[in-house]
Amino acid sequence: MPGTASPFTDIARSRRSPRRFLPTALSPTDIRGVLEDAQTAPSNSNTQPWTVHVVSGAARDALGKELLRAEEEGRTSPDFTDGYGEGLYLERSQALGASVYRARGVERSDRDGRRAAVRENLEFYGAPHAAFLFMPALGDGVRTAGDIGMYAQNFLLSLAARGLAGIPQTVLGVYADTVREFLGVRAELKLLFGISFGMADPEAPVNTLRTERVPLQWSVVLHDTPGVLSKQ
Repeated sequence: MPGTASPFTDIARSRRSPRRFLPTALSPTDIRGVLEDAQTAPSNSNTQPWTVHVVSGAARDALGKELLRAEEEGRTSPDFTDGYGEGLYLERSQALGASVYRARGVERSDRDGRRAAVRENLEFYGAPHAAFLFMPALGDGVRTAGDIGMYAQNFLLSLAARGLAGIPQTVLGVYADTVREFLGVRAELKLLFGISFGMADPEAPVNTLRTERVPLQWSVVLHDTPGVLSKQ
């Protein structure tokens, strides 16, 4: 019924991005179901511009080693620029980083501990599977990247609906050439980011981390839409 909360509300609001997974592989049925759900995402003019490579088992292990080697040798090769500017967005990013390090028991002055935390990204946080989301270079790429984002959100929410978990990782896109070469992906497909996924480790302290969202008033401007932002 209109106005009635659905199970989707619980799924969307309870989804988390764990940073430690159990090694247990997911069933082919679950992986296929997640991919089918993700495939229903909307896209500009129904272009469906995503190309997704999923690695598991020996392929996942070998790619992780290649990523760690690239990190050790300083061979970054991002397809897209990044940065948070100066101010609000940088502050939010820094606050998240500090929270993650605290949850891991890593002090700000512990350079080795901080690097180890970064390298865990490249080991997929122990997840048994990782999906790499590639996009074609269409126009300035903004609309296409938006389409990939909607695909990824479907992917993540489908995992959550099945009692599973995933974490989107921009850092995996920092080593785009390494990933492309390993997977045999043609150069014109650009790597936006990856998603490590599986079953979250319920015993890992870092998985107790809960990030906050800003109030609606900070990000939503209403025009002739009364009552929405008033307290219920």
